[in-house]
Amino acid sequence: MASAAPFNPPAADLPGKPFVPEWIPPPITQQKENFATLKSIDLSLLDSEDPKIVEDLIQQVKIAIRDDGFLFLENYGISLEQLHRQFAIAQYMYNNITEEDKERLLFSPDTGVWSGYKHPYGFKRHRGPPDGIEQFNWYKPDWEDVDNRVPKCLHPFMDEIEEFCNYLTKSVNRRLLTLFSRVLELPDDYLWDNVQSHGSPTGEGYFRHALFRPVQKETEEASKGLRMHGHTDFGLTTQLFSVPISCLQIWGRDEQWYYVPYKPGALVINIGDTLEIVSGGHFKATRHRVFKPPVDQLQSERLSLVLFNSSVGSLPMSPAWNSPLIQREGCIEEQGIFKEFKKLTSNGQIVPTNKQWREIQISTATDPTDQEHNRVGVHQVVVDGKVMHQREYMGMKVVLPV
Repeated sequence: MASAAPFNPPAADLPGKPFVPEWIPPPITQQKENFATLKSIDLSLLDSEDPKIVEDLIQQVKIAIRDDGFLFLENYGISLEQLHRQFAIAQYMYNNITEEDKERLLFSPDTGVWSGYKHPYGFKRHRGPPDGIEQFNWYKPDWEDVDNRVPKCLHPFMDEIEEFCNYLTKSVNRRLLTLFSRVLELPDDYLWDNVQSHGSPTGEGYFRHALFRPVQKETEEASKGLRMHGHTDFGLTTQLFSVPISCLQIWGRDEQWYYVPYKPGALVINIGDTLEIVSGGHFKATRHRVFKPPVDQLQSERLSLVLFNSSVGSLPMSPAWNSPLIQREGCIEEQGIFKEFKKLTSNGQIVPTNKQWREIQISTATDPTDQEHNRVGVHQVVVDGKVMHQREYMGMKVVLPV
């Protein structure tokens, strides 16, 4: 494929754009223990004219997505200065969004989408116990009707936000899917053309500004330090920008939780459920959670930017049976969601479409503070001495570490 062009966003000083204060990254933690070691992938190497360099890159990716499902992505075309501008815009939104817009744009997750503004009172439209997490999420309808579906304070910056998401989807994720297609020994654009959704800057997926504020002691005790349950993402890939506040944790192969370290400018990439199934279980959907940060960051705010790439919603969840890798080595059936997919198909039952799979999980999400459901015998079970979160969606059982 042609060499990727670097990100070239609209100017920040065009007429009519208000002044946006600089985003200054908060200090990193001094804690050294309980941090994961993630493989780092240099995406620019995909443009190399040396076949050996490209082949080495593919092998690095293959190991990362089979072993961990998580990797750092570097040299993907967006500079640190450009990235910090996007964080500054997100910071500006939380400092300037009106109470009127918060109410007007309040999310309705029961519909199966996170579209709009999430209040800091849990993941239901009604106000539950405070969780300190605010979000704004852009889906296709939000890109198409900015005047009515986006906070007014962001209208002057939508050219920058939209171009940022276009680049993340159509350049960064497309190149990433090229690498994944090559791991599956399929044509370069197989996953992009046949699995990735299109039609907006985020396809059928969504872009998120998120702000995690420190929580009161009662909330921390009720949630046992959790900000978001242990989970896998239900889509294709997730692009999360590395931030200094250490809250994101991944489930290690030794079945322990580890913080993801800060790598300035890097994208943290994780694999979603549908890509695990598309790969026939060769790719591992990333088990992760958001937990309270180390003690020296407990009073710090964590600002986050995430793009959730989604597969085509109308497609039934299914492996790419034409992959030479799958044809030669078969499917890996003993792990995660692919095991449940295989069980369903072996019994002749209909599997969910990608759209059904993501929407049922959003519409039935529970909060870490929910003490009615978060107990053994309801949404929790004990497996090999460990408490696990267990839900069933359309006949597919999801069991994940809390």
